[in-house]
Amino acid sequence: MKKLYIILVSCFVFSALNAQQEEQFSQFMYNKLAFNPAYAGSKDGICFTAVSRNQWIGGPEGTPQSQLLTFSMPMFGRKVGLGATVSRHTIGLTERISAEVSYAYRIPVALGYLSMGIQGSVRLIRINFSEAVTTQPTGTDGAIPGDLQSKYIPNFGAGLYYHNTRFFIGVSAPRLLGNSIDLAEDDVIITREVPHIYFTGGMRWDLNANLQFQPQVLLKYVRNAPFEGDANVNFIFMNRFTTGVSYRLGGSKRSGIGEAVGLIGGIQISDELFLGLSYDYTLSEIRYTTGGSVEAVVRYCIGGQSDDAAEFVSPRFF
Repeated sequence: MKKLYIILVSCFVFSALNAQQEEQFSQFMYNKLAFNPAYAGSKDGICFTAVSRNQWIGGPEGTPQSQLLTFSMPMFGRKVGLGATVSRHTIGLTERISAEVSYAYRIPVALGYLSMGIQGSVRLIRINFSEAVTTQPTGTDGAIPGDLQSKYIPNFGAGLYYHNTRFFIGVSAPRLLGNSIDLAEDDVIITREVPHIYFTGGMRWDLNANLQFQPQVLLKYVRNAPFEGDANVNFIFMNRFTTGVSYRLGGSKRSGIGEAVGLIGGIQISDELFLGLSYDYTLSEIRYTTGGSVEAVVRYCIGGQSDDAAEFVSPRFF
């Protein structure tokens, strides 16, 4: 019965009319390439970032889980950036695997750099109906498939990203085509991919020689869907330890206080290696049946620094 319930949740998540379709990450500041192709090659060296998120732990079987791996490198004196992303997202019986390639071109503008990026992607969406546990045999209803159904969906997107020694701002739409995501072979289209527009920004202030203050936001817009956004405030100690809090809009209309609040922590093990961890406490009614959400980040850079703070202060930036 739980799995049947999750199928209904999956249908809601993929609805083109009422919900945002993309996965969410609390530590978005370490994962900008996942939603803005113009970020490719923004760091000095070759960087690999891995993210794993377990949402609504302890809840019903089939709660959302996401894994993501990104690659980014600069070329031709940092005028060009290349990036790639592979991700997997599951909820209930639904699995979505995405592969993306990004290209960015960077020009000096007003004491900083403006990057223009494009992205090509392909997605595999599949649902294994044979794993469903139902109250009645699925064979009695011809509308319910009895096996695995899948579909490949190509798309493309674009973005802009400006950053200097203290400030960054970006806008992007990683998927611009409204492709059908129906798995049935009927000509009638019920659900589509809907373009998601992301706005991101952040600043960094030196409070003293060993302490920096860094607020950041990620705003999400989808036509005919509720407005969503993430905000976090981080403190960076001795350019090594990061701690902060986060807040996410959305959630239940009944409570009206947002979707989640969270704690964020990170440590710069070396110039190359950064580890991050976050915990979200759910604010909506789901909190009564789950234990919140956990997310981990690992980033390793070859020939550069893995800390995002280094993006603002590195003397090699220009």
